Amino acid sequence: MGKFSIFIVVIATLELFAYSDYDLDGVEDQQDRCPNSLMSELVDIQGCAVKSLESPHNFDIIVGLEFSQTSYDGLEEADTVSKSVQVDYYYKNLSIEMSTSYYDSQSASYTESGMSDSFLGAFYKLSPKNKLDVRLGAGLILPTYDSNLGNNNTDYVFSASGSYMLTHINIFASYSLTLVGDDDSITAEEQIRYQNTNAYTMGVGFYPQKNLYLAASYNASQSIYQDVVMMETASLYSFYTIDTHWFTTLNYAHGLSSSASDNYVSLRLGYYF
Repeated sequence: MGKFSIFIVVIATLELFAYSDYDLDGVEDQQDRCPNSLMSELVDIQGCAVKSLESPHNFDIIVGLEFSQTSYDGLEEADTVSKSVQVDYYYKNLSIEMSTSYYDSQSASYTESGMSDSFLGAFYKLSPKNKLDVRLGAGLILPTYDSNLGNNNTDYVFSASGSYMLTHINIFASYSLTLVGDDDSITAEEQIRYQNTNAYTMGVGFYPQKNLYLAASYNASQSIYQDVVMMETASLYSFYTIDTHWFTTLNYAHGLSSSASDNYVSLRLGYYF
């Protein structure tokens, strides 16, 4: 290689190493007026964002494992393990949820397994005031649970929840009404009568870290069966963001009334895209 060729190689190498683009937007740092552009942004010749390349359509898939001490069929004490899957679609303030689960239940007198009921619903978030979010929802409980007790009809759910943020602490509450479509089962041996149910939740949560959310709440819900005391629980909840896509939740609830499960544990893993 001649001296001139070596000179060209050296100059090209120096030029290469002299070029710096910290945010990888294609604009050299010396000319970049917006040095921290996101990878999802389209920038102009000065390095400033002119358009976001992120889609307004997003999804997540969540799989879970749950344990309770109440049977799915009724109020008899039983160890029940459920495997669940949930798919959510998000578009701006609108979200659509689809979920179902498969359970295995075992008590002193019987063993049972099968599909639980499935849920399909839509939710819309409003922000009427700064730091206040209101979420309205409506959905269907689909009778994918195989039962001979007359509870094979579709139920309708309507809900409203609110959350108010105070720096790193938020106060939240929710209410839901379920219109139960199941038919009463009245025989000579027993009478099973269904009713519409109301459910309430109130609690407080905070962020000890940017990617970790913790909450404690009180929950009360009527049973779908008439003449059953209100099911009351106290619960602890955590949401942990692993990275941009992966997240996990852990929930524990302790029964405060005789009709509620003494202990309930749920562990879920989700992927957001």
